[in-house]
Amino acid sequence: MMRAWFLPMLLVVCGSAVATGQVLNGNPVAAAALLLMFVLLAGVASPLIFPRSIGALEAQRRSAVDGRPVVFWRPGCTYCLRLRIRLGRNARQLHWVDIWRDPAGAAAVRAVNDGNETVPTVVVAGRPHTNPDPAWVREQFLPPAE
Repeated sequence: MMRAWFLPMLLVVCGSAVATGQVLNGNPVAAAALLLMFVLLAGVASPLIFPRSIGALEAQRRSAVDGRPVVFWRPGCTYCLRLRIRLGRNARQLHWVDIWRDPAGAAAVRAVNDGNETVPTVVVAGRPHTNPDPAWVREQFLPPAE
């Protein structure tokens, strides 16, 4: 759990240090802007922007019922972040599994990626897809536009 928050905490601490240096140099406006930038980066790097994670077994059970894809991800992964951002509000329709919080999820990812924990791994109709294009993922669960 703590490892998911390491990068965001590091960004906040570094931002605070840089902002303190700017204040000591007499640049309070620059200090505020830099601190805000570091806090925003910390927010993006945190698990907060992802939908609530569930366990791999529960995600697979729900996916079997409703047909929605399962996304295996981990905090700090830039490809996971890209997928999350490109899906927008629709990301909440998928079942998200944080492999750092769920050992069964990590094992499922390793099983389909030659022993590597490569994420995002998206499972659609029982078939895994490693780091798929976000547009393709969107097509898998949204009805076609008429």
